[in-house]
Amino acid sequence: MLSTPITANATANGVLPRNALATDAASGDAAREISETMALLRAALAPQRRVIRAGDVVYRLGERFDNLYVLNSGYCKIVNLSQDGREQVAALKFRGDWLGFDGIADRQYTCDAVAIDTGEVWVIPYQALLSACTATPSLLTVMHEAMSREIANERESLMSVCTLTAEARVAEFLCYWADSVARRGMRTDRITLRMTRAEMGNFLGMTLETVSRSLSRLAKQRLIEFAEKGRRDIRIPCAEALQGFVASSLTPASRVLQ
Repeated sequence: MLSTPITANATANGVLPRNALATDAASGDAAREISETMALLRAALAPQRRVIRAGDVVYRLGERFDNLYVLNSGYCKIVNLSQDGREQVAALKFRGDWLGFDGIADRQYTCDAVAIDTGEVWVIPYQALLSACTATPSLLTVMHEAMSREIANERESLMSVCTLTAEARVAEFLCYWADSVARRGMRTDRITLRMTRAEMGNFLGMTLETVSRSLSRLAKQRLIEFAEKGRRDIRIPCAEALQGFVASSLTPASRVLQ
């Protein structure tokens, strides 16, 4: 889930966890890199633009793989489906993220990609992308970097589930969301979650009730605050305090794993 893991001695030595919200400089660099990638794709491939709204399906499990997609705005969730029909939110996608890598190996998509907000995806025909990479090698670098980040995020998501308490997982999720929007040039002191409590629980491996209780406990500790209207709007008074809470929740055994 997180782009970088929490260090074992983050609170002991006064150093912020490595998943700390991006600094202004880092946020600016990340936002600029995303904009440059989008400009490169636009110039090299002139991708088709597709408007999506909450609930729209970008692609479905079992569909033939022909395209990769890059999210230009909005948010998407990646959903795995079990044989008995159960859904599992496996990943979240933000501006600049790629969708569809799962379809390359077997030439068909292995999950659903679903919009959770109004936005826009760019449709990138895979064969056209490969051809363009020959003329523009930087495109291949961009694609490989996106693949690498996806692999790292999956590994760190599993680490979070294995080593953190439910309350700490919710706190880490809020740090993750805030860091993700910071890297897109958006404010982080107040974030709007585009997921329901049930979707959050599904993503984090816990029940809706556990998510709600964890959020309430974080609020009681004044690590977060709810907006007056709509509990999807959450204020983070001190990012370092929220990150410190996650780091302090690591058990000695889990710190060794890190």
